[in-house]
Amino acid sequence: MEVILVNVNDDVIGTMEKLEAHEKGLLHRAFSIFVFNSNNELLIHQRAFGKYHSEGLWTNTCCSHPSPGETVIEAAHRRIQEEMGFDCEMHNAFHFVYHAELDNNLIEYELDHVVIGHSEQNPELNPDEAIDFKWVNLTDLLKDIQTNPEQYTFWFKTILQKHFDQLTEHMTYESLQKNHI
Repeated sequence: MEVILVNVNDDVIGTMEKLEAHEKGLLHRAFSIFVFNSNNELLIHQRAFGKYHSEGLWTNTCCSHPSPGETVIEAAHRRIQEEMGFDCEMHNAFHFVYHAELDNNLIEYELDHVVIGHSEQNPELNPDEAIDFKWVNLTDLLKDIQTNPEQYTFWFKTILQKHFDQLTEHMTYESLQKNHI
């Protein structure tokens, strides 16, 4: 799979094979989906063992990279169906850049688009992608991340700890309807 290389303004500067981009630590476009239910609980999942990094860690509903020629929202709909077995309305809420050295000598340097969705549906997990899921209250989740940070992915902790206000602005069903593009 090819990823879209970008600059910090999200302007496309090329493409590269996904693993190579992570080995070289080149900035590329990514997205992180956060699906909330009507109780404002977040659907999170545990990454499958055997993933190329961060295996077995808990993270947001779904995350991936758009393919060349694909918008973030198109990619979000494609990947949530592939990983979680359902689809829902979603909108692009905000984006940020992060850099992290991960296991397996890989580097995440991503311009990450945070995509918000709403659903009442439980996922039908693709076992190659996820091994467990749960709906969680954000207050309880933040407490657990503080107590057990090693159980969560770097980007997920970054979004919740550094972009919490932006995330909660967009998490209700009413805000989804207002911001739907």
